[in-house]
Amino acid sequence: MFLPRPFAEPDRDAAIESARTAGFGHLVVGGDDGLASTPMPFLVDDGGHRVRGHLARPNPLLNRLPADALLVVPIDDAYVSPSWYPSKREHGRVVPTWNYEVVHLRGRLVGRDADWTEQLVRDLTDHHESSNTDPWSVDDAPADHIEGLLRAIVGVELEVTEVVAKRKLSQNRPADDVDGAIAGLEARGLPGDEPVAAAMRRHAPRREAT
Repeated sequence: MFLPRPFAEPDRDAAIESARTAGFGHLVVGGDDGLASTPMPFLVDDGGHRVRGHLARPNPLLNRLPADALLVVPIDDAYVSPSWYPSKREHGRVVPTWNYEVVHLRGRLVGRDADWTEQLVRDLTDHHESSNTDPWSVDDAPADHIEGLLRAIVGVELEVTEVVAKRKLSQNRPADDVDGAIAGLEARGLPGDEPVAAAMRRHAPRREAT
C-alpha cells in the first residue's frame, strides 16, 4: 500500500482496533493462476496476531492453502468536494479527493479443523449478537441443522506478520480547508459522510492555540 507520511497510522494497537471494530474485509491470496479474493467476516485476537474467519467449502481459494495472504479491511470512506475548501476562493488551486481509512493485515493463511471452526462460529455469533436485547445463540437452532451448516464451511486463520494502516483524512490540507470539508460532509449526509467527518475531527491537524 502506498503510504505517504501524513497518512500513516503508526500505532499498531489503534490499527488493530480499527480492524477489529470493522469485522469484515476482503481476503486476497496469490497462486499460480494469479490473485483470488473473497469477502470474509472475521475476529481478531486480543494481541492482533491472529485473525479467524471461515469460507464456504466450495470456495476455490481454499485450494491454495497454506499461503501468504492479505486481508484488506476498509473502515470508512467519502468523496470530498473542493467546493468546500475556503482556499478555492483564494487561489482556485484545489481538486476533488477521496478520504478514507483502511487497514492491511498480512500473514500466513492456514485451514483449520471442524472443532476449531465450530468454536469460531460460536464466537462470531456471540460477538455480533452481544448488542441485541434478545441475542440469538447457536444452540437456539436444532443441532442437526448446525451440524449440516458447519460441514459446508472451512475455518481459516491468518497468522499476522504485518499491520499497515492508512488514514487519508485531509491531514495535508490547511486547517480552514479541513473545517470546510468536515462541515460539507456533515451537511451532505450521504452514507459514510458522518463517520469520515468524525474521523477527520480526531486525526486531522489541530489548530494552534492563540
